Amino acid sequence: MAEENLLHVNDDDFEEKIIKSELPVLVDFWAAWCGPCKAIAPTIEALAGEYAGKVRVAKVDVDSNPKTASNYAIRAIPTMILFKDGEVADQITGAVGKSKLEEAIKKVLS
Repeated sequence: MAEENLLHVNDDDFEEKIIKSELPVLVDFWAAWCGPCKAIAPTIEALAGEYAGKVRVAKVDVDSNPKTASNYAIRAIPTMILFKDGEVADQITGAVGKSKLEEAIKKVLS
């Protein structure tokens, strides 16, 4: 189920759930007031379901977690960052199409 693979992460558990994850993690930096963030949310949820067991998907609300957003220099949202082995593998900013996100995911899985 997609919900099980969709984590809501905060400043306190970011390192534990993302940096130390054995699987690659796609992190969606978003905010409730952000229209493009809402537009891309169904795509993020779909990817969480499709890549369950291969890639974890997490959401970080930038308003509630300014420390994490600042650590990764998030200047515009939505910004999706792919982490692999605790390192930033790729970063995509803006409400992009599903194929662009899948392309980035496939790269970290290869």
